[in-house]
Amino acid sequence: MTQPARSIADSHDMIEVRGARENNLAAVSVDIPKRRLTVFTGVSGSGKSSLVFGTIAAESQRMINETYSAFLQSFMPSLSRPDVDSLRNLSAAIVVDQERMGANSRSTVGTATDAYAMLRIVFSRLGQPHVGPAGAFSFNLAEGMCPTCEGLGRVSDLDVGQLVDVERSLNDGAITVPNFAVDSWYWQTIVGSGLFDPDVKLQDFTAQQWQDFLHKPATKMKVGNHTITYEGLAVKVRRLYLSKDKEPTQPHIKAFVERAVTFATCGDCAGTRLNRAALSARIAGRNIAECSAMQISDLAAFVRGIDDPSVAPLVGNLRELLDSLVEIGLGYLSLDRESGSLSGGEAQRVKMVRHLGSSLTDVTYVFDEPTVGLHPHDIARMNGLLLRLRDKGNTVLVVEHKPETIAIADHVVDLGPGAGPDGGRICYAGDVAGLRRADCLTGRHLDHRARLREHVRTPTGHLPIRGADLHNLRDVDVDLPLGVLTVVTGVAGSGKSSLIHGSLPRREGVVVVDQSPIRGSRRSNPATYTGLLDPVRAAFARANKVRPALFSANSEGACPKCRGIGVVYTDLAMMAGVASVCEECEGRRFTPQVLAYTLRGKNISEVLGMSVTEARDFFPTGPARSVLDRLADVGLGYVGLGQPLTTLSGGERQRLKLAIHMGEKAHTYVLDEPTTGLHLADVDKLLALLDRLVDAGNTVVVIEHHQAVMAHADWIVDLGPGAGHDGGRIVFTGTPADLVAHGDTLTATHLREYVGR
Repeated sequence: MTQPARSIADSHDMIEVRGARENNLAAVSVDIPKRRLTVFTGVSGSGKSSLVFGTIAAESQRMINETYSAFLQSFMPSLSRPDVDSLRNLSAAIVVDQERMGANSRSTVGTATDAYAMLRIVFSRLGQPHVGPAGAFSFNLAEGMCPTCEGLGRVSDLDVGQLVDVERSLNDGAITVPNFAVDSWYWQTIVGSGLFDPDVKLQDFTAQQWQDFLHKPATKMKVGNHTITYEGLAVKVRRLYLSKDKEPTQPHIKAFVERAVTFATCGDCAGTRLNRAALSARIAGRNIAECSAMQISDLAAFVRGIDDPSVAPLVGNLRELLDSLVEIGLGYLSLDRESGSLSGGEAQRVKMVRHLGSSLTDVTYVFDEPTVGLHPHDIARMNGLLLRLRDKGNTVLVVEHKPETIAIADHVVDLGPGAGPDGGRICYAGDVAGLRRADCLTGRHLDHRARLREHVRTPTGHLPIRGADLHNLRDVDVDLPLGVLTVVTGVAGSGKSSLIHGSLPRREGVVVVDQSPIRGSRRSNPATYTGLLDPVRAAFARANKVRPALFSANSEGACPKCRGIGVVYTDLAMMAGVASVCEECEGRRFTPQVLAYTLRGKNISEVLGMSVTEARDFFPTGPARSVLDRLADVGLGYVGLGQPLTTLSGGERQRLKLAIHMGEKAHTYVLDEPTTGLHLADVDKLLALLDRLVDAGNTVVVIEHHQAVMAHADWIVDLGPGAGHDGGRIVFTGTPADLVAHGDTLTATHLREYVGR
């Protein structure tokens, strides 16, 4: 039988990129096979994200948006065309990134995956007694929410101990709230009320005085010839600092609010968020709140027991969804877990679940380090899911550093050779076997292994943790050694973060450096965030005998047209808005008068355009150099001084925070997966940095899955044995060598394989 002639339609089997120049890409041209798994590798800042997200995915999404009417486009985010000569054979791109899911406390794993919506319908049909439609089980709708906490499950209160020192009098500064110091205006209104003797200690107030002092509502009072409005301290603090839509921006106010506000479980709904009617309906003895609080793996088993034909199709879909969450390694979560509390890796896997059951094919799926937050045991699972998406006929593009995922690729594109201006070129494109033979950084490090320490450091003492019971922890007692490098490990969901973040942050001398977003606007950049801009502005001011404020893009030196941002955002009403380079300053952010002032031949815009590495050569001494040295030490030499903070990855944000804290006098550093976003070659530099911190007399505690960091540790704390209620226990403490020689945990198995023992 003759084969049918190959159609022209079958020839579009390569995504053709020609002349890509987004960010640092050096006119990159590359062909990427469709319906295959392609992994993009290279050091941080080499241009991987610029090629995959900034060029291919961005253009696909922009072109899809253009198919909608102008009216619909007005509600969509504006997407400018990437800087590329041509892109051919694109298919619809679905980006599954690590952006944290919104910190809205009304969003949970259940609402984000639609599992809770399905569960609500099941309860509205089968729950006894019958309550009503599905909306009656929603904590985000008036008919279902608890009226006391309005569906949040908790109520806020003030810790009075953070507002006052009861052993002092008002004249002695009993009020410790910011802006309430003795003789301040707020203090005068309290003392001037005549309700209290300002020389009497607060602990000696009568019950009525204490009530008036804290809780008296706003009341007009006649004091002499004047009328003043008096309100209790707690009432005033709530009005000033807690009731505003905008969060406080001043650091001391923010720190006070974090100290003073406490959240307690709502007494009326016991934290379930629902009203009594919703909680009364039960299926097989359980109400909907109890189902939402169950571990997803247990809930999946419970749902399998529901066999009423009236909801059979819906229960089938819910069962598939829950099984997918278990399969992807999230079976330890519960549907009532707040979305904002998920890590970047967990958020990415929750988003991934939506696509596993999809009937779509010939779609391009784009992943950003899908192994983040995964133990080596879980990476094999993730690899299987990526291959499943590919085998359904989809193109899967993955930005990744882990050798386990690089190894399963059909095709590898390696960018580099360096970062920033030294990157942006294709160093290798081909299969994994060819990568191993290639003379490129990734190829040389693919089989590189860190060795176990020959001599571990001796602890100088211990940091005790006693009775830790946050989330799934089982009353854990453990001593963390001081003066050494300790790695806390275990499968995803075993309790690592609960143990460390739940026990250490409030202790004296402990600095927690995590990957959470950095608060700031699109004006914020590494120079402003690290304080580097201050000595830079001072140097320009001294050299030109003018005011330092001229050299701030947020102050008087800013270009008046773009207000110092460098781009102008134009709202095109019914069309998508556009961001264009400011014509007046040509993106340089400052007025021509300011740009006329130079320091050693460079103006302020040119200095802010430098990378950290370039700026170190330009500032050989002084306070600017010491900040730049710390940024280089944490592997951020390629980052631009004026680069918006919003463009930094989670790993880059963590290293930026670490650079700042290294200038402080801390004793214990807590890092959460610092290898995130690091190339295999850069992991060695990170280990050297951790060694320098320890050798300088500090304690370093690292939550980490990377075997190179485990092997390099002085001490390992392994949690498990599994995730969720199968975890929460210490399954090993000791040296890495002990773990390899005698351990029987999942971590021991993978570390043994890694070091070849």
